[in-house]
Amino acid sequence: MAVTTHSQSRTEPWIAPLARGPLHGDVSLPGSKSLTNRELVLAALADGPSTIRLPLHSRDSALMVEALRQLGVGIDEVAPAPGATPNPYGPDLRITPAPMHGDVRVDCGLAGTVMRFLPPLAALAVGPVTIDGDPYARKRPMHAVIQALVDLGVDVTDDGGGAMPFSFTGTGSVRGGSLSIDASASSQFVSGLLLSAPRFDEGLHLTHVGERLPSMPHIEMTVAALRARGVRVDEPAVGEWVVHPGPIAARDVTIEPDLSNAAPFAVAALVAGGTVRIRTWPTATTQVGADLERLLPLWGATVTRDGDDLVFDGGVGVRGGASLPGLELDLSRGGELAPALVALAALADGPSEITGIGHLRGHETDRLAALASDVNRSGGAVHELDDGLRIDPAALHGGDWAAYDDHRMATAGAVVGLVVDGGDSAADAPFGQFDESGVRVRPH
Repeated sequence: MAVTTHSQSRTEPWIAPLARGPLHGDVSLPGSKSLTNRELVLAALADGPSTIRLPLHSRDSALMVEALRQLGVGIDEVAPAPGATPNPYGPDLRITPAPMHGDVRVDCGLAGTVMRFLPPLAALAVGPVTIDGDPYARKRPMHAVIQALVDLGVDVTDDGGGAMPFSFTGTGSVRGGSLSIDASASSQFVSGLLLSAPRFDEGLHLTHVGERLPSMPHIEMTVAALRARGVRVDEPAVGEWVVHPGPIAARDVTIEPDLSNAAPFAVAALVAGGTVRIRTWPTATTQVGADLERLLPLWGATVTRDGDDLVFDGGVGVRGGASLPGLELDLSRGGELAPALVALAALADGPSEITGIGHLRGHETDRLAALASDVNRSGGAVHELDDGLRIDPAALHGGDWAAYDDHRMATAGAVVGLVVDGGDSAADAPFGQFDESGVRVRPH
């Protein structure tokens, strides 16, 4: 199967490998995107320099770094401290706060954390700021951010559609106070406001008024990061937060591995069979990827801790003849795990319903429509629900898998490709090695 990535630099499909035997994987993950971009914002607003160790180096984090630099924040690459673990993915970062200025145009790319976290921070700068991103980013939900800025006294100019691009002129301060928003489309609306709230004149008393609030662990992550820097955050009720005005402490912080990005590797053990070891899995975390330790045993995986690592054992796997059950899952806590788990459910012998993920329609792409389209193009039977997907058993075949410029869609295609043979792979491939699969991952 070929996965098409739809990137500016890659137009040819990537041929997903076919597993010819069980895996024996050992994976060291890069840093958490969610934690990296939260800590970058807090460090930019802190009362002194901070060092972020083992940060993620990716397009999303690079866009955040560039946006902060445009606003006047000093960000330098530094060598690891003596005796510290070096980051194989890139240097540590030293962030030095400075008075922020406007006259900038922020490029958010497709990064939800940039487009939702930067505007409240940039409103504290002095001067005009424009927020924009990739063409598809202009379709992503932004009304709650724009309306929140207006309600906080920021003069925002947009086309009336509640989306990018939009502009405002910062005055160096934001009033703050009481604010109600509907964050049903993304928990990032809440996190973006909470992160900058200590620097608002009156802090922030934020209340969510929508019917649902997805991805609560991400908000818990934000609150924990604020409290770790000495900010007082009260939670008087579910969906209500009070951030008191005051300084944000400078702090050196080490970023945890990105546990959500462990999903395709851990799922691969159930598909191809064998074991996958994820290095330095934290014993306590606010990351939703930690739910993999609970979810994958529902499909038959054995999960054990070995020192600092977590080991996922898939037994013989689908490739070895294992039968995966159909499941009913509510992923409202962590919808980012859905693409890998939908790929797994598409290989199960019973029907599955994965719900609590309606908000994924507003992610890097409409992930519900994209998953249904990709699996069905491969011979599957996926139906969209109001709040999720129903996946019925079907015999999958090789073909094109569109990635839509979305890494989670690409890795979902790679998972399916482990056991979907296009019929042209060598029959005598060595056991335990990979051959060309029938899955071709294409950009779009």
